[in-house]
Amino acid sequence: MTLLIVGIILFLGVHLVRVLVPDFRRSMIASLGEKGWRAAYSIASIATLILLIYGFGQARQVTGTLYNPPVWMAHIAITLMLIAMICLVASLLPAGHIATKTKHPMVLSVKIWALAHLLANGETSSVLLFAAFLAWGVILRISLKRRQRAGEITLRPFVSAKYDLYAIIIGIVVWALIIWKLHEWLIGVSPLVI
Repeated sequence: MTLLIVGIILFLGVHLVRVLVPDFRRSMIASLGEKGWRAAYSIASIATLILLIYGFGQARQVTGTLYNPPVWMAHIAITLMLIAMICLVASLLPAGHIATKTKHPMVLSVKIWALAHLLANGETSSVLLFAAFLAWGVILRISLKRRQRAGEITLRPFVSAKYDLYAIIIGIVVWALIIWKLHEWLIGVSPLVI
């Protein structure tokens, strides 16, 4: 469990550098350059993600259960994951209505993903992991809203509604693949086994 906690702190810490210690980020960019900072940030992200995944795998084998969600929660979680996948795809495409209305569709996707998994999983390690990601999403969304108000960032402008259609179609395909086999192959658990 300790490894999972360390992994969560490091991974989410890396992804909150701009929020928690913006001066550190600026000083690193000044000393390493933009490309150097991006390389260092990418390496740190990958290394902490590997640690997080390994720690979660280890913790799942030894932690107990905080709560036993009712069976119908799994159905809600699967439905929420469809919405999360559509938002995720919308964040990667030029902006359609989904991207402009949700403002930060990738952050929303992570929050929905975390909530869905909290609804369907009561194991201590799962609750810790998904609650941490949900908290990260909330903190990041608040930070993005403040930065937008301060004029530090601007929202992506609307391009075309066709990207909404693409986001929905691709999101459904990705969601179906995850439900069908990918979740079981990657995580070791089928979301359809209730």
